[in-house]
Amino acid sequence: MLTNGIVKDPERIRQKRGVHYICDDRGRPVKYKPWLGDLFCFLYDRIMEKSVFPKKFKASIEEHYRILQQLLGSLSGKRVVEFACGSGDAVKFLGNTNIYAGLDISAGLLHIARNKFDRHGFLQYRLYCADAGDTPFRDDSFDVAICNLSLNFFQDVGLFIAEVQRVLQPGGILCCSTPVPERKHGGSVIHGELFTLNKLKEMFAGRNFRLKVLPHENGALLYFWAVLEPVAP
Repeated sequence: MLTNGIVKDPERIRQKRGVHYICDDRGRPVKYKPWLGDLFCFLYDRIMEKSVFPKKFKASIEEHYRILQQLLGSLSGKRVVEFACGSGDAVKFLGNTNIYAGLDISAGLLHIARNKFDRHGFLQYRLYCADAGDTPFRDDSFDVAICNLSLNFFQDVGLFIAEVQRVLQPGGILCCSTPVPERKHGGSVIHGELFTLNKLKEMFAGRNFRLKVLPHENGALLYFWAVLEPVAP
């Protein structure tokens, strides 16, 4: 498992049933409002497979995981953080030799994720119930960041990008997939706020990231790298 070396305030972290919670000043776990609600998290994978991908994204979930496997499957021994990790589908494209930290605001999804990581032989991982714009990690803790299918749901994408910049080492990479309005098909309804490619480039450039669009086509989804440029001395 990950050590507390990556956590900036370990005294504020409490662990219960394999999920790590951030506590407030009174020692109580901070609570969030997940998309589905934790009572329905057992439906999450089925909704993504049967509804979100074919009906909203007009995309193939199998192709999605194939693309991510191509992009990230060769990673080994890297410190990886995944924002909005959901039910733990990183096991489908990320090797179990990596040192992994996943965060999501849904404790229910994190419990599902824990079972997946255990079944797939991940020995160095931790799961945190935390917001993507306010993580418990120290500066420069990770080599690689991942964020799939979540940008449109974040309340403040600027805070998320700033947090990625903070926790990545200089030269680190964010691998991201997100629906964009340019690729949306017909009358499909995609919830949340969709950002154009130009707007994404502008927001990431403002935090010293160089954005590289990847040549993968899959419905409404855009795949890109965002490389954190080292700051000149």
